Amino acid sequence: MIELRQYRQFIAVAEEMNFRKAAERLHMAQPPLTAAIRRIEAELGVTLIERSNRVERLTPVGEVFLVEARRAIGQSDRAIQAAKRAGRGLAGSLRVTFVATAAHELLPPILRAFRTRYGGVALELREATTAQQATALSDDRADIGIVVMPLPDGAGLRTVSLHREALIAALPRDHALASREELRLADLAAEPWVLFPASYGPGLHRRIVSACARAGFAPQVAQEAVQMETIVSLVAAGLGVSLVPPAMARLRRRGVRFVPLAGSPPPVGYELALAYARPQPLLDAFIETALTVARPSSLI
Repeated sequence: MIELRQYRQFIAVAEEMNFRKAAERLHMAQPPLTAAIRRIEAELGVTLIERSNRVERLTPVGEVFLVEARRAIGQSDRAIQAAKRAGRGLAGSLRVTFVATAAHELLPPILRAFRTRYGGVALELREATTAQQATALSDDRADIGIVVMPLPDGAGLRTVSLHREALIAALPRDHALASREELRLADLAAEPWVLFPASYGPGLHRRIVSACARAGFAPQVAQEAVQMETIVSLVAAGLGVSLVPPAMARLRRRGVRFVPLAGSPPPVGYELALAYARPQPLLDAFIETALTVARPSSLI
């Protein structure tokens, strides 16, 4: 059986790509480290590192083992920290990821309520796109996330809907269409668009492109930006039009006019949801709190 000490030794060699530097990092002599790597390979019956007189590269098997070794060390460290927190009367920790738009209105009351109910739980918060969250949740680098639906294909995560509404048009304030009380999606066919890259939010990106196709056009993307706040800023600068969540309108950004899209149901829905890979007691508590605060609603 591979021990945690051996995982750490392999990780050091793989990251330094040099036995001497790895040995210095581990505060040990080089010959015992070299022997330790050979023992790991012998126990596994595989070659992890291609080497002559020095480390050349990791083998494909070595690359896989490195990922799992880091995961094993991470889980061990989390177990140690959880035990220490429990010893201090705390109940554990949750790694929470979230899209930037959730931070404006949805996330703050959820966090306040959760901390009030479960003050002993340590929260580790990180902003990330939906695609980044899906990967982190699947790789056990996060416990739960607030994502934009739908998730990327093949994500294999469980989801709980928090809020649904409709995307609205964002136009430069001096745009010819900005005075309208309502727009058809087709009205934006000839306009340059500011849009996020498909790789960062493939589900919502697909929804927008599909809605445009049903309206008879393909959006001509003049500029890409990752965050909705940045997209709105670029719209204000006159670089194009876009579709954004209504929360962006409630921020009252200067230089931008936000106009609802005609249609019943509206052309493009926007749904925020909780996503997680596997249930656990702390997740159940977080989900229950989020549902109580958000009171899942549908505006579409």
